[in-house]
Amino acid sequence: MSLPASGARRFPHRVEGPAIGSSRESRGTRTGHRVADIEARLRSLLTANAAVVSQLELSGVLRRIVESAVELVGAKYGALGVIGPDGMLEEFIHVGLTAETAEAIGPPPRGRGVLGALIHDPHAIRLEHIGHDPRSVGFPRNHPRMDSFVGVPIRIRGEVFGNLYLTEHPDGAFTEEDTELLEALAATAGIAIDNARLYEDSVRRERWAAAAAEMSAAMFSDETGRPLQLLADKVLQLTDAATVVVISSISDTMMCVEVARGEHADELTGSVHAQAGTLSGRVFDSWQPLQASGDTVELGDELVAWGPTVVVPMLGADGVPMVLTVGRPVGAPRFTDKDVDLAADLAAQATIALELARGRSDRQALALMDERGRIARDLHDHVIQRLFGAGLSLQAVAGRVGDAAARTELLEQVDALDAAITEIRTVIFALRQPRASSGSVRHRIVDVISEVAPSFSESPRLVFQGPLDLRTPPDVAEDVVAVVREGVSNVARHAQATETSVRVGIADEMLVVEILDDGVGVPESPTRRSGVGNLEDRAARWNGEFALTGRDGGGTRLRWAVPLAQGETT
Repeated sequence: MSLPASGARRFPHRVEGPAIGSSRESRGTRTGHRVADIEARLRSLLTANAAVVSQLELSGVLRRIVESAVELVGAKYGALGVIGPDGMLEEFIHVGLTAETAEAIGPPPRGRGVLGALIHDPHAIRLEHIGHDPRSVGFPRNHPRMDSFVGVPIRIRGEVFGNLYLTEHPDGAFTEEDTELLEALAATAGIAIDNARLYEDSVRRERWAAAAAEMSAAMFSDETGRPLQLLADKVLQLTDAATVVVISSISDTMMCVEVARGEHADELTGSVHAQAGTLSGRVFDSWQPLQASGDTVELGDELVAWGPTVVVPMLGADGVPMVLTVGRPVGAPRFTDKDVDLAADLAAQATIALELARGRSDRQALALMDERGRIARDLHDHVIQRLFGAGLSLQAVAGRVGDAAARTELLEQVDALDAAITEIRTVIFALRQPRASSGSVRHRIVDVISEVAPSFSESPRLVFQGPLDLRTPPDVAEDVVAVVREGVSNVARHAQATETSVRVGIADEMLVVEILDDGVGVPESPTRRSGVGNLEDRAARWNGEFALTGRDGGGTRLRWAVPLAQGETT
């Protein structure tokens, strides 16, 4: 009895034994699974970290960070927002949205709502339902549904660079563990971004240094006469700009585009604009570099849509104030402070090159004057004396010749020698006298347009083309200024025009003045022709041409052109 009883008492123990062992085994299994899950997630974190630091280019690093974060926590959507100087998001890299969906949504977020909360208070945010949070401002049209959310900041050297945003966890909500993993990834991301920025900075400086060395070598050589063009070309290559212009200040209120590269370069080159209301005008006033990160209006012209813009001051030949203006397309990344510094350094090198070019030109002018002086001395001391001696000898011979006809011919030759001596003395005087300058042709034309501007509803648009001041002889310059004055005055008095443009330039060795208006056109029976007659006479004086014709769309076209070879001297 006792055995069975004893057996009965031990049986349940034997039965319970496996039950207790099974429970322990279950707990052990769960613990093992948990450890395995943690190990797997840590391996995923290590893999994500390795992927993030494997990139060197900043754009690739940013996208890889988002992709790694999405894979690490299993999110459906992910994004990285880069914070700009204004405290808003200036760049937004997203993963999970198709290109069509992103286009349908419209512009990327700027940092309002929950995204903005993470900007203003850079600590991790985890929400089970983003729409229930009082800081939420909703989603734009065509935006996919998003519910669960987690966001963590990315810091670089203690400063917040941007934020990681993840939405739509496959299990419905992100866990505290997900947040911790993302914060660990964000720490690695900060290091990777810092390294990428340092790498890009070194590459950028290397490119600028190489460009500066190449430009300096070309500028300092005697073979180049295009320092401004070289400067604009190099800056266009280095800054991903849409348009680069070099602008000179031609009066207290007006400026002229000396060189343009990029979009609409032909239309901009030589154009004249008011300084008021432009970044370039502000730099002329302050003589300090300026930049605008948003859309700007520059040159008062709709030809170019200016996005981020930077303007740095520089000095041109003869100390003329100039600025280097660089514009990127609308919506492009802003210029960094390092970009501004590098552009300023390059402009400073161009200023030095221009000073050296001016010094070289002055030396050449002095050498030319010395050579002219030598020629004048040789003519006076040798040629004139010999001619004078020959004339005296012929005169003496004529006195001994009995034939009257022969004596007359000899005396005529003596008179010819006297005339030659007089002409040579005139040449000597011209060689020894420096040519006086009455001012820049372009400045004088700008003054004429400024004088007549009050007579127009809109000031005439003025465009210069080619080296006018260098190629225009002084006498021709007087006629050019007179033609512009007469032409625009006629438009103001008779044309009833709303738009007028004046172009003065050099093309095919011709100096051309062209004035266009959209007024009433050329009258069929003009009553007065004195002004037109003067223009015709001024063209004929230089073997040039003049035409006053109607335009197909209405208005008048005045064209006055003279060959440059008529008045050029060397």
